[in-house]
Amino acid sequence: MAVGNSASLLLGLLVLVHTWGAWAAVDVNMEDRVEVFRGDTAQIACMFTSVDGIGGVTIMWFYMLQKGERQQIYFQDSTMKITKQGTPYSDRISVNGTGANGVVVLTINDVQLRDEVEFICLIKSLTDGTGEGRTKLRVFATPDLPTIEAVETAFSVHDLKPAKIGVCEVTNGYPKPNITWYRENTPLRNDHGVSVVSVITSEYSGLFSVKSEVRMMVTKEDKDAKFYCEVNYFVPGGTRMTETNRINITVYYPSTAVKVWVESPKGKIKEGDSIELQCHGDGNSPSSVLTITHDGGLEETLDDNRLVLSNVTRLNSGVYHCNSLDLESDKEITGNTTVFVNYLDPAVVIPHDTVVIQGEELVATCNALSSPLTHTVVWFKDGREISRGHTLKLKDTTFSTAGTYVCVVTVAEIEGMETSGTLRVTVKGQPKIIRPDNTDIEESFEKSVNLNCMVRGFPVPSITWTTSDGQVLKTVSQEETEDSVKSVVSVKVMSDITAVCNASNEYGTETLTFSIKATILTTTQASTTASTISSNTAEVPKKLKKEGSGVIIAVIIICILLLAILGSVLYFLYKKGKICGRSGKQDLSKEKSSKDNIVVEMKSDNTEEAILLGVNGEKQPPSDQ
Repeated sequence: MAVGNSASLLLGLLVLVHTWGAWAAVDVNMEDRVEVFRGDTAQIACMFTSVDGIGGVTIMWFYMLQKGERQQIYFQDSTMKITKQGTPYSDRISVNGTGANGVVVLTINDVQLRDEVEFICLIKSLTDGTGEGRTKLRVFATPDLPTIEAVETAFSVHDLKPAKIGVCEVTNGYPKPNITWYRENTPLRNDHGVSVVSVITSEYSGLFSVKSEVRMMVTKEDKDAKFYCEVNYFVPGGTRMTETNRINITVYYPSTAVKVWVESPKGKIKEGDSIELQCHGDGNSPSSVLTITHDGGLEETLDDNRLVLSNVTRLNSGVYHCNSLDLESDKEITGNTTVFVNYLDPAVVIPHDTVVIQGEELVATCNALSSPLTHTVVWFKDGREISRGHTLKLKDTTFSTAGTYVCVVTVAEIEGMETSGTLRVTVKGQPKIIRPDNTDIEESFEKSVNLNCMVRGFPVPSITWTTSDGQVLKTVSQEETEDSVKSVVSVKVMSDITAVCNASNEYGTETLTFSIKATILTTTQASTTASTISSNTAEVPKKLKKEGSGVIIAVIIICILLLAILGSVLYFLYKKGKICGRSGKQDLSKEKSSKDNIVVEMKSDNTEEAILLGVNGEKQPPSDQ
């Protein structure tokens, strides 16, 4: 009985131990993958559960070799932590955590492409057995910016096979980047005359480079199309995309239409202009030949799509044809334009030169043959507008009418389109002297004065100079024009002079008189007498008008003699008692002092100085007056 109970107890214990071990098996959880950029730090977490404490758990890390074997890189138990030496991770890994909370983390520094392997976390319990988990480490490298290069050669729509138009390249990416070609916004596939070929290169570093080229049959529509490449590459957690710059290609295609026009001048054309004709087709094939022809016999092959006609005339008017011949297809198309050259002939003035009698009427006309454009006629004289219209009428002509008239014909619609003609008018008539501002002249004695006489008339008058006493003056200079003359004489002033300018021609005579007064400038000593001038005056200028030096002397002598005679008579009468004083009759026998001498006081009209003369003509001092 005791033996049976013991056996039953042992069997139950074994069943309990087996059941408890199944419940407490080590459970390990890890992420399927961890993704990092090359050169970054990777952290791989290992989470586990076990009934054994930290002292009863052993932690080991492995990585898988390419041949399928595992390589241990780390060991940890309750007594030690060991990083295995001699592996690629000996210097780059560390493990964080003791496992007390059921988590340990493997840290890998400076991750490289070769680290893209599977890592194994193995947890071994003393009582629960062993559990492990696996994580795949994924490594990424961002590629360099992609480049695109267009083929420099041009392409023709007549090409019989696809032509290589460009190459795209992206380098140093991991995993392998992908390149997609686009025309505008449409991806190019290997279809409908398009061939896309990509070449993948694995670099020594393990990175990938991809080069892609596209070939296609070009059409006219490709001339303005933009081509570019799109590069897709992988990064942790997803993908990214970048694009190249846009390129275009040169496509040659024949013209389907041709246009010809006048590039310059803009607007209406006049004779003398330079015309530039432009001729363009809507194609650009180098095998196309452009030719311009004109009804007048012109045929010119164009090298740069333009034709310049210099100094055109009305003969250049007409229809110009531009012909485009494609040598590859032998197809010819034509465009045309009409050119009209406006013209304005030189103005015709009738009469051209004319002579009229003073007082008559003059009528002249001005006309110019022109293309059917509105034009205006304006008459000018000496730069001043005097009339408008084809006809010029001048009534009651004078010498001022004479001169050159300019008839200007202008077409307002075209800048610079004008012509002109001239009319020279000569007016016949008797001389007309142009009077100066002053003909009464005063000049100092023995000075010379120039006299000018300006005369108009036709025929040109002859001029002579005379004085009032009949003396002929010699001309200093004389200037003549078609209807005027200017004469100059020089006169030395010795006395008052009258000079006459005599102008005459076959129609009459006219004269002009100049009166010249001779003046002399003198100075006298100032008198001290208060009744005449101020005592502060030192000297007073005195100007005496003279009739001539001889006349002046004679007058002075006569005056002195008259004064002497007058003094003698007065003295005689005084002595005889015929003259009485202010208080009545005076004693004539009484002796008079020298102060009672009879004197005569002469005062100049132009000065306050008093001159006292005695009966004998001697000058007396003022105090004896």
